[in-house]
Amino acid sequence: MARTDDYQGAIDLAAVALTKVPLATLVERSGFTADGDKGLVTPFLDRTYHLSYPDFAFGDPAAPDKEIPLQEQVLILHYLQGALKGQILGRWVAYREIPGAGFYFSVFAKRAIDPLKKVFGQRLDGFHAAAAALQGRAVAAGDAGYEFTLFPKAPLQLILYLGDEEFPAEANILFDAGIKELLSPEDAAWLASLLVYRLLAKSHG
Repeated sequence: MARTDDYQGAIDLAAVALTKVPLATLVERSGFTADGDKGLVTPFLDRTYHLSYPDFAFGDPAAPDKEIPLQEQVLILHYLQGALKGQILGRWVAYREIPGAGFYFSVFAKRAIDPLKKVFGQRLDGFHAAAAALQGRAVAAGDAGYEFTLFPKAPLQLILYLGDEEFPAEANILFDAGIKELLSPEDAAWLASLLVYRLLAKSHG
């Protein structure tokens, strides 16, 4: 389990590297919008952060007193780095197909796949409601599937297969194949798990 200072160290390293990139380039390559000449507007799940430039400090004008999770800050900064060269490829892949992801698969399954199927595998109504709350777009896959765009170049698909008396519920999470250039396998696993956690929170009101 990463410690707070590990996250802060990752934030500091990424910020230093990104200061060398012009703001206009970051805006163009990331798909985020510019906050005038002050930085970027970076939507993430159900919050919208403002990221200053060139110091890369995070703020949430809609909830100035609410903590911005360090893991989300790390993911956004790492995405900005990856987006400088990465792009959407238009082909869906399972987590195991991401180069180097095998080492993290057990963690990915525990944090994303297992809770997804455990909570929603027998209650699609809750899945539909939670997905709608996070602007999910229905896709024709499994018994229920939704596509989410947490980052402009990193869409995810969450797919559920209902269980019955003979077989347990199953779930799958797919990534655009371009994720390999955008985020590390560890970051990709965290991205999926944060989406699942937020869906679970929405399902409980």
